[in-house]
Amino acid sequence: MVFSSVIFLLYFLPIFLLVYYFIDKKFKNYWILLASSFFYAWGAPRFIFVVLGTAIIDYCVVNQIHKSSSDKKRRAWLICSLFLNLGMLAYFKYANFFVENLNALLEQIGVNAIGWTNVLLPIGISFYIFQSITYAVDVYRRVHPPVANISHYLLYILSFPQMIAGPIVKFNAIADQLAERKETIDDQLLGFFRFCIGLAKKVLIANVMAVQADALLNGDLTNLSTTSAWIGVIAYTFQIYFDFSGYSDMAIGLGRMMGFRFPENFNSPYLSRSISEFWRRWHMTLGGFMKEYLYIPLGGNRVKVNRLYFNLIIVFTLSGLWHGASWNFVLWGAFHGVFLILDRMFLVKLLDKLGTVVSTVITFLIVVVGWAIFRMENFEGMKLVLKKMFVPQFLPSSTLQPDFLLVLVIAIFFSIVAGFKWGMKLEQQVFFKESLSIKQLPIILFVSLVLLFLSVSTIIASDFNPFIYFRF
Repeated sequence: MVFSSVIFLLYFLPIFLLVYYFIDKKFKNYWILLASSFFYAWGAPRFIFVVLGTAIIDYCVVNQIHKSSSDKKRRAWLICSLFLNLGMLAYFKYANFFVENLNALLEQIGVNAIGWTNVLLPIGISFYIFQSITYAVDVYRRVHPPVANISHYLLYILSFPQMIAGPIVKFNAIADQLAERKETIDDQLLGFFRFCIGLAKKVLIANVMAVQADALLNGDLTNLSTTSAWIGVIAYTFQIYFDFSGYSDMAIGLGRMMGFRFPENFNSPYLSRSISEFWRRWHMTLGGFMKEYLYIPLGGNRVKVNRLYFNLIIVFTLSGLWHGASWNFVLWGAFHGVFLILDRMFLVKLLDKLGTVVSTVITFLIVVVGWAIFRMENFEGMKLVLKKMFVPQFLPSSTLQPDFLLVLVIAIFFSIVAGFKWGMKLEQQVFFKESLSIKQLPIILFVSLVLLFLSVSTIIASDFNPFIYFRF
């Protein structure tokens, strides 16, 4: 089940909210947990038992971390928790990748391939595994004690707004909200507003960009002109941003409607003046996780320069691998890691001298090239697209999809609007309001209902509705 589906919007969500707002406070968490289990089982009925089973085991293991008096025992229990979670991730997400590459190597040396049955990938495994890791590590570091009962932990792992595709919520950031939180009418209305904005970003912008990107990049690449290659990759650049940030907006909005405050995940990343800044603005919860739970334990900025560069490559290569079990993701992560090293060596200073506009355009073009690598899982296809982008191919350009240019202008506008003072004020009003005045209430409701109506109408009229990050 996806947020931008008729089943979710017209059946699941209204029923869930109707029950949630009328039942007694002491049953609300149980209702979320029940609804979340149903939500996950709708798309992956067999895997809900895997998720529940490993979560229960992990809950018991982490309790032992908290109860153990000696550092040696606490460390041993932490290793058990990490082995359980990373082992699940390795098996379900990377076993096929490992066996495929091993078989390719064996064939090169004349050895028979290993027999293997492909392992199915549980939806959203990367996100809830990372949240399980933050729980174990935060308890181990004594940042926060474990939750009082197992239902709170299962709610933390399974909560349907952010379980499938984030944002990644660190345990210490939400632990207190699991047991006690306030639900105001303003939060409910502003959460609904945020949800409708995210839905519109996904349905009205990302899906249009996806149609154009697929039309150009899924076809015969040999007949792709340089212009068409750039249009296809730029369409994908805005597709992935509005797809994923739209999902994050919906998750944050749904959470707020229930009294939760989930962390922000995007901050106008295409306004970045360097790749370092891009990663402070793009998928911020993943960046925060990798920094706190991997980069800093590796030594962070406290090590010698060469080791620091090595750490950056390791972290971003693994970040790429986290996105999917394919070499193009690894290459994409390493690509960004190299530019982060160049930033520290000289590139940031050079870009600063060029001014805001030039440095932003250069950074955006680097990001676009990165998305070409990310999008093309086949190496031959990747090389062909990159060649078409940088070696002029004067072939007939492909036909643009209806509404593409209009929606592209809208996508560019909303990607850069926060770069202006009035845009920043507008963003504050839209995303970070704490309460509503009497005058603002009808405006918020009107805009929300219009966006909801347009989005639902578009969904009903089209069967094209992918979510990029579901497979991660």
